[in-house]
Amino acid sequence: MMRKTIWIALLLVAAVGCKKEVTPTTPGADMLATGAEKQYTGSFVDGPYGRVTGKAHIVRNSNATFELLLEGLNSSNGPDLHVYLSKEIQPVNFIDLGPLKSVAGNQLYRLQGPVDFSAYKFALVHCQAFNHLFGSAQLTKN
Repeated sequence: MMRKTIWIALLLVAAVGCKKEVTPTTPGADMLATGAEKQYTGSFVDGPYGRVTGKAHIVRNSNATFELLLEGLNSSNGPDLHVYLSKEIQPVNFIDLGPLKSVAGNQLYRLQGPVDFSAYKFALVHCQAFNHLFGSAQLTKN
C-alpha cells in the first residue's frame, strides 16, 4: 500500500510539475538589428503541456550571424522553460538556446556557429526539468 501511495504521489508531481510559474512575466522587447532579414518563419502551436502563441523567425544579421526571434510570444508559465532549435517536435536532436527570457513579448536568441536550417526546422518552448513540450513552431523558408 505504501509503495502504491509513493508512486501515485510521484506521478502527480510529474503531471503538474511544469505548472509552477517561475519564468519571468515582464514582456520582452528585443528588437532586430538594422539590416536583419527574416530567413525562416513559423507559427507556434500548443504542445501537450502548455499553450504557446506567436511566431518564430530565423534572422540573418548584416554581419552574417543568425538569431532566433520569438515575435509576439505568449506562453503558459512553468519552471525551467528553455528555447530549443530542434530537428524534431519532441526534442531528441536539438540546440538549447537558453532559458525562456519571458512568457510574453519579443525575444532574440543568438545561434552559435553554423546551423543546418534544413535539418533544425522546429523552434520549441520546452520544460527541460520534466521533459514537457509547451509549444512548437515549424520553420519554413521565406
